[in-house]
Amino acid sequence: MRKPNIDQIAEGLKRAGTPYVMATVVRTVAATAAKAGAKAVILEDGTIAEGWIGGGCARGAVLRAAREAIADGEPRLVSVQPEDLLAELGVSPGEMRDGVRFARNMCPSKGSMDVFVEPVLPVPHLYVLGASPVGVALADLARRFGFHTVACAPASDQQAFPEVDDRIEGYLLPADAPGERYLVVATQGRGDEAALRAALGSPAAHIAFVGSRAKAASLKQKLRSSGVRTEDLDRVKAPAGLDIGAVTPEEIALSIVAELVEVRRRHHRGILRAGTEARGTVAHNAPAEAGDVAVPVSSAGAGGPGTLRRALAFVGERLLGARKKPSEMPDAENGQDEAFYLGLLLQRRFCCM
Repeated sequence: MRKPNIDQIAEGLKRAGTPYVMATVVRTVAATAAKAGAKAVILEDGTIAEGWIGGGCARGAVLRAAREAIADGEPRLVSVQPEDLLAELGVSPGEMRDGVRFARNMCPSKGSMDVFVEPVLPVPHLYVLGASPVGVALADLARRFGFHTVACAPASDQQAFPEVDDRIEGYLLPADAPGERYLVVATQGRGDEAALRAALGSPAAHIAFVGSRAKAASLKQKLRSSGVRTEDLDRVKAPAGLDIGAVTPEEIALSIVAELVEVRRRHHRGILRAGTEARGTVAHNAPAEAGDVAVPVSSAGAGGPGTLRRALAFVGERLLGARKKPSEMPDAENGQDEAFYLGLLLQRRFCCM
């Protein structure tokens, strides 16, 4: 039986919801064990599942970057260079500058190698409970930000959702699902109690309720009286979304998506910080500064023909795009430009508020 190739292994991991990194050598100078185009699939524990990115001269730095990339969900470019070249650049081993992590090559070959480290994480699942106008707008908008959207509503209300990834009739949620799970109760008066009770019985990184504080408090008190624990009710964020003065269903949906992005990124940064502190080292990727660019994580696969293009785009955006003001951004002509533009605005909001 033929051994699976690297692309087949990566596809299998993606289908299973297993996070991994696709590491691709994008440039080499002088003598190096691996050449441009070499790839490796790296698992969460640092194991190389398949592929080759060179020997011990570069492997340690790449594996460390791979573990951190899976933890915080952001790609990296690792540049392994001899100590004298690092000194010429004015950087220290382990330093992160403009999206590039520098590492020292201690081998006698004195070669240089740049490796693009791209995390491929399970797609986050967003369960929208309720077919209210806010719920419908939220399901539509969240898909554009990479969420796998699931419409949860009675069969008679399902037609309100024109395009979603999955549907559940009613509010009976699955016990488990790949990736992180986010729940938003958007019933708005039609099945509030049943939907919120179902949400509380499901493991989730975030639960939010669309409605006023007074309405949420009244509903929580009713559930508490029926035996729901206070610590479970405290998991519910109400009202859902960031306070941006939203009025229309679409604006409210935007505020909720922004909050989901903020919660998700904060969670990833917390994982990375906890893991770094446990190892007794200093994190090389501190929380983003006000001008940093939000780079989308690949959830559709990595290592194909577009890997080098994504690597170059990543560095170009870090070096150039972050220095542009929103007024200087070109008009969005396609979804990628639009996502980049919105990501920049959201990143600046979160960092500067």
